[in-house]
Amino acid sequence: MPYPIQKETAIIYVGNSEMNAHVAYPTTSGQYPAIIVVMELFGVNDNIRDITNQVAAEGYVAIAPEFYHRTKQSDDLPYGEEGRKKGFELLHKLRRNEIFDDVGATIAFLQSRNDVKKRFGIVGFSMGGHIAYLAATQFDIAAVACFYAGWLTNTEIEISQPNPTITLTKGIAKHNGKLIYFAGADDTHITKDQLDKMEDVLKAEQVRYELVVYVNSSHGFFCDQRPADYNADSHDDAWARLQKFLKEEL
Repeated sequence: MPYPIQKETAIIYVGNSEMNAHVAYPTTSGQYPAIIVVMELFGVNDNIRDITNQVAAEGYVAIAPEFYHRTKQSDDLPYGEEGRKKGFELLHKLRRNEIFDDVGATIAFLQSRNDVKKRFGIVGFSMGGHIAYLAATQFDIAAVACFYAGWLTNTEIEISQPNPTITLTKGIAKHNGKLIYFAGADDTHITKDQLDKMEDVLKAEQVRYELVVYVNSSHGFFCDQRPADYNADSHDDAWARLQKFLKEEL
């Protein structure tokens, strides 16, 4: 049975910048593991807030930080070409060191709460999946879930520079984190070659991981607000697997 939850907006200070974050947590007193939910290209929109709320209702303190805070405080871009174009403009302004600063500040915020157990997970979607993978190479994050994370094997975006994020994988093994990666077989952004390269590195670095690929599914299959991409069967299976994964690791 889902937990009743409280929702609010928190302000997290990162250097001289204020980073807003959507926070959801059980109202039942106690301590819970914490989950960072990382936005897509389109920011902390209704979809990401809904996912954060759903995660919290499973018995977690869940938080979705607005990673575009240095250039645009309100992270809520519309799905479609206009939002995608603006999202890429904002993405290309993000730098790897800024991601580390933001995740570190988010973890410190969570650690300051009385209702948080000192055990963390991270769940990211598309661009957010990349950020989740990147964060897990640097921070003590026990459970890492990446949905169709792109650019891990190349340097096309600034947060994957100077060396591809995949080259930092040893950090995930160092923290003994486990990773689950979800992809669609028809995803034109995440090629089989990229997945093979990622698997080769995960195996070489002895990272505990699981790769789940869904047939007849493309990029964004988990988002029910993107009708052209959404696949209900894949979504439901991934959600069930995610819940099991988080409970086992956290």
